[in-house]
Amino acid sequence: MTSDEPERGPSPASPAPAASSPFGLGLHHVQLASPPGEEEACRRFYVGVLGMTEVGKPPELAARGGLWVRADALEIHLGVEPDFRPARKAHPGILVADLDALAERLTAHGVQITWDDAFPGHRRFYAADCHQNRLEFLGPRQAS
Repeated sequence: MTSDEPERGPSPASPAPAASSPFGLGLHHVQLASPPGEEEACRRFYVGVLGMTEVGKPPELAARGGLWVRADALEIHLGVEPDFRPARKAHPGILVADLDALAERLTAHGVQITWDDAFPGHRRFYAADCHQNRLEFLGPRQAS
């Protein structure tokens, strides 16, 4: 964590770790890229559709553009990349308490979702954000 980022505690929505390290590792945020000047499109998707809250950026970082959003135990930083290309394989795996409700909301906003049952123990689907970055949404573990 750098000094320009707020300190965050452990995520209550995260699954129990399968193993621990001597360092106490945890996830602070996920960074995705966006094209220059597209903060409003990001705001419409992440705040308007996903219901996240915009987080104020420190002034020295705000000058670079982009958008930070947070909801529950998830924080996403959308950074400006001049030669932007969407992440089509790399993606955050986002845990969702009500996967069906999120799928309905995304579909109602015209976002195409693709269900995938190839991850044992989880229901999941993929969707793309406003700039075609791949996002994976996973529901709670299913009983075996």
